[in-house]
Amino acid sequence: MEKNFAVGDEVFVYGKVLQVKPRTMDHPDTEIVEDGEESSIHLNRIVPIYPLTEGLPQRWLRSLIWRTLELFESKLEDPWPRESFATFLPSRAEAIRTLHFPEAVEDADRARRRLALDEFVELQRQIQARRRNFETKSQALPCRGDNRLMKPFLAKLGFKLTEAQTKVLRELRQDMGGEHPMRRLLQGDVGSGKTVVAACCALMAIESGYDVALMAPTEILAEQHLQNFRKWFEPLGVKVALQTGSYKSGQSAAVTGKRGPSLTVGTHALIESGFAPENLGLVIIDEQHRFGVAQREKLVRKGRYPHLLVMTATPIPRTLGLTVYGELDVSVMGGFPPGRGKIKTFVRTADKLPQVWEFMLGKLKAGRQAYVVYPRVEESGPNGVKAVTSEFENLRKTLHPYRVGLVHGALRSKEKEEVMNAFRTNRVQVLLATSLIEVGVDVPNATIMLIENAEQFGLAQLHQLRGRIGRGAHNAFCILIAAARSKESRERLRVLEQTNDGFEIAEADLKMRGPGELLGQQQSGLPRFRFGDLSADWDLIQQAKSIAARLVDKN
Repeated sequence: MEKNFAVGDEVFVYGKVLQVKPRTMDHPDTEIVEDGEESSIHLNRIVPIYPLTEGLPQRWLRSLIWRTLELFESKLEDPWPRESFATFLPSRAEAIRTLHFPEAVEDADRARRRLALDEFVELQRQIQARRRNFETKSQALPCRGDNRLMKPFLAKLGFKLTEAQTKVLRELRQDMGGEHPMRRLLQGDVGSGKTVVAACCALMAIESGYDVALMAPTEILAEQHLQNFRKWFEPLGVKVALQTGSYKSGQSAAVTGKRGPSLTVGTHALIESGFAPENLGLVIIDEQHRFGVAQREKLVRKGRYPHLLVMTATPIPRTLGLTVYGELDVSVMGGFPPGRGKIKTFVRTADKLPQVWEFMLGKLKAGRQAYVVYPRVEESGPNGVKAVTSEFENLRKTLHPYRVGLVHGALRSKEKEEVMNAFRTNRVQVLLATSLIEVGVDVPNATIMLIENAEQFGLAQLHQLRGRIGRGAHNAFCILIAAARSKESRERLRVLEQTNDGFEIAEADLKMRGPGELLGQQQSGLPRFRFGDLSADWDLIQQAKSIAARLVDKN
């Protein structure tokens, strides 16, 4: 190091002192104290640490960026006028300088928030311009309906709609009678009654003379919708057809419109060219998080700008609602239909399983039914991760004399449907399954949900699975068996013990896992923010939405 210093230099040395006599440091950082600008860049301040490559010194790069900022700072303009909004944040030029050379640590976060706001404004501007463009070139189909089918449907339903359902229906009727095609996202927690609202919406379109398509993510859910809608609609004289990968009735006269407007329930098969209704007035997409944005658009393009109702029982954190689903109007449906039991959730370790089986046998003896969910289909994984096929025989012995059915994604559609029907009619008392059953399965007599290796699932997925129970009058019990070795795993599962509110769970999931993992690969179109933080910047996204609206209006 002698080459670096001259006698008389004053030097700052940074490092861990290994011993005091003699004073020794291993591989210290050193700074020579110099007069002038160099001193103000490198010493006695918070300094940036940049990623480097071989031969590129930290000091040299820091000086280069300092000089570059000096040169270009005056030329950096704000991308949108700041007179009327966001004056509490620095200008873009100030933010970029402060991000590199803050006077205090808090200043760096203010700078990040300013640059995050720029990102959010640009995203919201694109979303709102796209929506405005869509509205100017599309004329809505009149689908308010006249109640000739709706009134007898509601009269025979057997229960009164909740206040929340009635409020959402008013919003939907207004949208479907407006001058622009409806584009609405309906968020409702598991069991809040979204399917009945979707049925009313479909009847409005059918009363107005238009066909309806309902797309679900799995054949099990499509089959269940088919059964429900046939029970509800066929007494009213409305045809209900099914179109999935393994079953197609989509070319029938009922679907092509020759026998009056009808409803087609299906899976991804509705996107394919084989489904081509002449008079499509409404598209309903159930469990939207299972489909990509492109798939949604492909189905909507099959008609002349049909109305679109997107439903999800996986509550969407507020920030994602304004970004991923920013072009949709949002309705939130809280509350549950009356007469339902309460759900209690418990987290237990694997050594408590014998007591759990005893508890389950007691409930089965009382006439109830149960789900048992494992994370894998065939191969058991490392760390004791269990698979449904390898556990099937064990479970049959443990729960004898009660019948156990098995359902997973590798079975043929017909086999899955046979097992599901046996479970619905209580010929099978315990359903052993993978997370395939997380959406749409509705068996009111099932009151126990046991999930093994619960730490393998996301919070929203566990909440969805838990939503399969508590759909009848009896109290229900969700038991999560988890190793939960890490503190993070324990905290995640504790959230489910503490609340049944899907929106609280969604916000917690976003904070713990981040938006990328939460959305998975299905949702295209979400930009990678360099500065924006979707788990912390709700206030900025709201502000960006209002700034973008003014910019779009101005243009």
